[in-house]
Amino acid sequence: MAIDILIKNAICVSHNGIEPSDVAIKDDIIVAIGHLDNLEAEEVIDATGLHLMPGVIDTQVHFREPGDNAKEDLQSGSRAAVMGGVTAAFEMPNAKPLTTTAKALNDNVKRATNHMWCDFAFYVGASSKNAKNLHKLERLPGCCGIKISMGASTGDLVVNDDQKLADILSNGTRRIAIHAEDNDRLIERKNLSEEGGVTQHPVWHDAKVTYMATDRILEIARRTGRPIHLLHVSTENEMALLAAYKDVASVEVTPQHLNLSAPECYEELGTYAQMNPPIRDEAERIGLWKALSAGIVDVLGSGHSPQDKELKALPYPQSPSGMPGVQTMLPIMLDQVNKGFLSMERLVDLTSSGPARLFNIAGKGRLAVGYDADLTLVDLKRKWTIEEDWLQSKCGWSPFTGRQIIGKPVGTFVRGKKVMWEGTLAEEATGQPIRFQDTLNG
Repeated sequence: MAIDILIKNAICVSHNGIEPSDVAIKDDIIVAIGHLDNLEAEEVIDATGLHLMPGVIDTQVHFREPGDNAKEDLQSGSRAAVMGGVTAAFEMPNAKPLTTTAKALNDNVKRATNHMWCDFAFYVGASSKNAKNLHKLERLPGCCGIKISMGASTGDLVVNDDQKLADILSNGTRRIAIHAEDNDRLIERKNLSEEGGVTQHPVWHDAKVTYMATDRILEIARRTGRPIHLLHVSTENEMALLAAYKDVASVEVTPQHLNLSAPECYEELGTYAQMNPPIRDEAERIGLWKALSAGIVDVLGSGHSPQDKELKALPYPQSPSGMPGVQTMLPIMLDQVNKGFLSMERLVDLTSSGPARLFNIAGKGRLAVGYDADLTLVDLKRKWTIEEDWLQSKCGWSPFTGRQIIGKPVGTFVRGKKVMWEGTLAEEATGQPIRFQDTLNG
């Protein structure tokens, strides 16, 4: 059998565990795994010393297009993604216009096709205006599901009334992503942000802000029987609560919350450490790692939300919340593998098989015959420093700039196309909409 690409001598991380193996790719698909000495290929890649894992799926990014293209756009954001080993990304709905209608969703899919470097899907934002149509919107091509913001979001996307939340959860079947911050408490505590600078951010957006919202949405999810996905969980108490609702709730945590802590991050980075929900103290960071080890955490998401340096330089609270993260998510977590905080198998579960399982992604998330050849090759032992000249996001900065780490993505394949190799991009972008088992027939 003649094939397109043969990856030789890789250390494969798959359903078989971690073992040396070769991988053959033909027509976008993995067609063979094993010791493949007798195959002929148009291109042979010697991956000796490299770990080969299923392509990383980032289920929370903000690439800002349309409407905020000066901060980021679909091409620059996805360029950062593949440079960091990410092969597929879910884009959030707070663009301009908001992704709350079929027209806006279809426009986004058209913009992204063959323009993004990785494959993609878009959340539809829930609001009181489109609640009755969500069961139709969630089934459109290129849609990964519905997103609800209970606080700290844009205009019509804030839904904080329990009855409206129940109406939304009762209309449709697919897993709903939730930004859980209690909007009323944020409004009540806004005055706390006005003195003391950015160190007040986790005081204003305190742990009770997230716990109250999480507690409410979990009860509604249980009552309506609707699966939900809690984004960027930031406190140990939320994790303990979520452990009792695993029948209806899945859990995301970000590398930022796992790797940064207050007050040091605010002292070192100032407003560049400002995000929602906020980076909290060391005890909370340790609590998140405990939840990850216990299996409460289902996926990692970057929460990539770039802001330009000029806006970040504004005095708090005029400075906007948000950090880039899609390019650094995998490298930062590879460093944690090397430090012994998680295994490669668990990392694959958090970044590939976990997202595919939760969102019923078709043909992705496994290093297995018959699946899309979405592959990430990493040098687990490479020592390097994250520098600004490596970053691809338009914002040009990272909270991890200057950090010395071990472990680096060196190759990214999207449906068998080598889109990044040793820091060099392919000649053209070929991103396509992600397919979902829930909606294969529309």
